[in-house]
Amino acid sequence: MAYLNVNIPATYAQVRREYLYDLTGHVGEAENCIIFGMASITGRALLFHAVMENGAVFYRLPISAFIQPGFDVKKVPRMRLDELELWNCFSYYPAITTYDILASQSGKYYGKDKKWHRGSYLFTVDWAHPESNIVDTDHSEIPHEHKCAHILALDDGNYAAQPNNRLIWNIPSFTVKEEVPFDWKVQTSEWNVENTGQWKTEDSDKFFYDIEEKNPTAAKNSWGIIRKKDE
Repeated sequence: MAYLNVNIPATYAQVRREYLYDLTGHVGEAENCIIFGMASITGRALLFHAVMENGAVFYRLPISAFIQPGFDVKKVPRMRLDELELWNCFSYYPAITTYDILASQSGKYYGKDKKWHRGSYLFTVDWAHPESNIVDTDHSEIPHEHKCAHILALDDGNYAAQPNNRLIWNIPSFTVKEEVPFDWKVQTSEWNVENTGQWKTEDSDKFFYDIEEKNPTAAKNSWGIIRKKDE
């Protein structure tokens, strides 16, 4: 798993030039770039790395710094960073995945303005804790706290990073229902198949060893839950 910096799918874009001047000027101007990497710092917004046409590389710009190629920077709505990205990074250990089923598909996210914002899927950022010898101080693996960030190219020219519970995808061959499941609940369970205490393997050197259920009735009733949120 990557630490701090990670490759992302190369994305041709434009950068708002005020971000190249520490927000001190050049508002309403843009120049071409390729976004090629990302930094994940716990408690900070996603930060992207881009190379400019003059060969300079600019590190750690927020998603609000970029607009899509071909758009007039003066006509792309200026949205606050927290409108485009709902959550900060959960860990210094990001994973980047482009899910085949979502690739090139369209979707929409429900924003803080109570409006739907439409766009197309690019890739997904997720987080985890790397290993047991490092103290886990983040929330990336707590079931009811976990969020990923799906990166979207919005129809208005902006980019956005939104979690599952703000997004509805449009896969024409499958997503045929119109209702939005606002009554679904956040998952609070951790799932484990070895913690029930209801079975054991035989003590032998057999390749196809047997499995014995200690209490068949209890085993059938076990959900494999480690703990609930409030326990």
